[in-house]
Amino acid sequence: MLKFVKHHMETIAGIEIYPIISFIIFFTFFVAVLAYLIIQRKEYFDQLSMMPLDEENASTNKL
Repeated sequence: MLKFVKHHMETIAGIEIYPIISFIIFFTFFVAVLAYLIIQRKEYFDQLSMMPLDEENASTNKL
């Protein structure tokens, strides 16, 4: 089955660029998320982690 798909893909002109483009998109996204996490302050993540446990805001946000 894989041999059939591989042979079929080899017959399409210009298809070799798609794996390169998808790798570049994935790598760029991964580096951007990593940079965001490194740049972000620890206090911001501490504040986000305490949000579910914060009773002061939970009582004022009831619907």
